[in-house]
Amino acid sequence: MASLADARVKSSLSESPSSTSTPNLSQFIACDAWAPAEEKVRSALGHYNFPLQTFTNNNLTGAQQADILLLACKPHIYKDILGEEGMRDALKGKVLVSILAGVSQEQIEGFLYPEGVPEGGCRVVRVMPNTASFVRQSMSVIQTTTPPLSKDQQTLVEFIFNSIGRTTTLPPSLMDVSTALCGSGPAFFALILEAAADGAVAMGMPRAEAQMMAAQTMRGTTGLVLEGGEHPAILRDKVSTPGGTTIGGLLVLEEGGVRTAVSRAIREATCVAAALGEGVKNVNGTRR
Repeated sequence: MASLADARVKSSLSESPSSTSTPNLSQFIACDAWAPAEEKVRSALGHYNFPLQTFTNNNLTGAQQADILLLACKPHIYKDILGEEGMRDALKGKVLVSILAGVSQEQIEGFLYPEGVPEGGCRVVRVMPNTASFVRQSMSVIQTTTPPLSKDQQTLVEFIFNSIGRTTTLPPSLMDVSTALCGSGPAFFALILEAAADGAVAMGMPRAEAQMMAAQTMRGTTGLVLEGGEHPAILRDKVSTPGGTTIGGLLVLEEGGVRTAVSRAIREATCVAAALGEGVKNVNGTRR
């Protein structure tokens, strides 16, 4: 385990005795294979008013002390983590939240319990958040589980991910496309944002102002959709006055195949997510 540099995080949260929608944070435990990550975790979480522990190459101790665990690593590494001697016992009766791209609930449960999940075994929940969690603007998709989580367990999982943005719950069949749209989406939208800023820079706008203006315009547009309830097509039409600047720019985007390219990017990322879950590597670009 010491030779692996990918992050493995396990967090511990305990529900308050009363069945409220705000669980009581009693402690947070972070485990990583890279020693400098401990300082980064302390810097990010040390100001919160609850105990914080950090471990390097000691996932088992973290798992033994936690009530709910967050598994965050490269998809092909989860068997190394969960296969550690004593880990299965450490997970008994607990909730394991996996944010691994492409790895299904059934795959994790099948690895932990080849003969079937026993009574009192670990409950596995698959969730796909995104990098905007750093600014509490994540879009997190929580997979429905079979059998369903208890009400308290579901409340706890929703509380964790609602605290970093928005959540929705979808069936397993939609988790790979959720990975593409929500997990990969920030990179796709960042490329569009950068391209818009580049265009302004080409026309004389300073880079800092162009980037800020492009980002705020994108934020405002998403606000009109999320808070204002606008359909993107109606919003686009409202801005497109006859013979105006917007319709001219839109026609260039359509001629350049932007709509098709973005849609294909989501489809491609969905297929790659599914392949990653099956252990297939280096699939990008090989099917086109």
